[in-house]
Amino acid sequence: MNEAFSYSEIDAYVDRCIAITPEERSFFHSILEPKTIERKQHLLRAGEICRYEYYVISGCLRSYYLDEKGNEVNIMFPVEDWWLGDLVSFTYNIPSSLYIEAMEDSILWMINQENKELLFEKVPAFERMFRLMIQRSLAAIQNRLYATIAKTAEQRYQEFMEKYPAIPQRIPQHHIASYLGITPEFLSKIRRKLAS
Repeated sequence: MNEAFSYSEIDAYVDRCIAITPEERSFFHSILEPKTIERKQHLLRAGEICRYEYYVISGCLRSYYLDEKGNEVNIMFPVEDWWLGDLVSFTYNIPSSLYIEAMEDSILWMINQENKELLFEKVPAFERMFRLMIQRSLAAIQNRLYATIAKTAEQRYQEFMEKYPAIPQRIPQHHIASYLGITPEFLSKIRRKLAS
């Protein structure tokens, strides 16, 4: 296997969530598929069915949708040690409303629905890991919804910078503005104000 496709990162993720035997770990490794994607390529486009969930070994991606005016609205910026995909499309086998684009050359592990179900059957502890992952995702969605409703753009920007300090150096500012629900010009004003 290509050295870029190391199991060490995903094994560390698993070990933080569940305890498994060496045999169970080997089975998990056997159902993972490697994927490389170049900057500006898409893993998923709206209208396609999301056939995989992805774990980021290295790189930075973005998940977004198009609003009614055709504007890109960023949802998240998965980086190393994150899982991503379109949960609704993946789970229900329906067309996605999301796009997933690589912001950097990225290296991923991927798992399809059939292998994920097989994993749950053979190693039930993985159901716990994926449940914890979904709980964290739901909590993040709830916090983001609350922030959008109850916090100012400046507060949202400050929280984004505190929570994801490495991401702003890896993506253009207009993508951060989209994530925050503001214009790039307004983000520039906020940044100037905070810098002074």
